[in-house]
Amino acid sequence: MASHIKGFDWDAGNWPKCGKHGVSKEEIETMFENNPGVYPDVAHSRTEDRQLAIGVTHGMRWLLVAFTLRRIKGHIFIRPISARYMHSKEIEHYGQQT
Repeated sequence: MASHIKGFDWDAGNWPKCGKHGVSKEEIETMFENNPGVYPDVAHSRTEDRQLAIGVTHGMRWLLVAFTLRRIKGHIFIRPISARYMHSKEIEHYGQQT
């Protein structure tokens, strides 16, 4: 991700939803370090601008992460909304599209 991102915005509101599929905070954060594909999430952007990130962790697991960017005290943070491992058919489809 861009160098202007200060870090991640985790709290009791978003972490349980991200972790319920067995994905760790570390996996989500490292996926963003590996230059994921980022796409608008138009279907879920009614109240805030949401995006989808598709990429791999350092352990080479494919993730799909819905997130938004939040400005906190003048800095921009990634706020993951939900995360899950991708299924093999999704990975194959993504590979064909890119």
